[in-house]
Amino acid sequence: QVQLVESGGNLVQPGGSLKLSCATSGFVFVLETMAWYRQAPGKVRELVASITGRLRTTYADSVRGRFTISRDNGLKTVYLEMNDPKPGDTAVYYCHAQSYVLEWGLGTQVTVSSGEWGQGTQVTVSS
Repeated sequence: QVQLVESGGNLVQPGGSLKLSCATSGFVFVLETMAWYRQAPGKVRELVASITGRLRTTYADSVRGRFTISRDNGLKTVYLEMNDPKPGDTAVYYCHAQSYVLEWGLGTQVTVSSGEWGQGTQVTVSS
């Protein structure tokens, strides 16, 4: 049974870092080109990065120089290291086996936000 299980999604601040993992099983991993896609609300799913079994990589222009895709053929796992994420990188990130298997994981949510605060309100407790 083919399985792709993403993990590592989280809330991250702009300029921070995050590493996603996709653990796989049920197919010959080393023969498969693996890719990360993402889908933001109201937008189509788009390719973020891909890596062949021989470690040849491609990147979307929007993430080149900030994200790094890698793989461990022994662990049958593909990674996406996200450096200097921006609010526009907020999306559900999906792992995809795109040569022969043509399967997707269920996705992991990445939210890039500074978590801005409100102005606050004074509370006074007095006897």
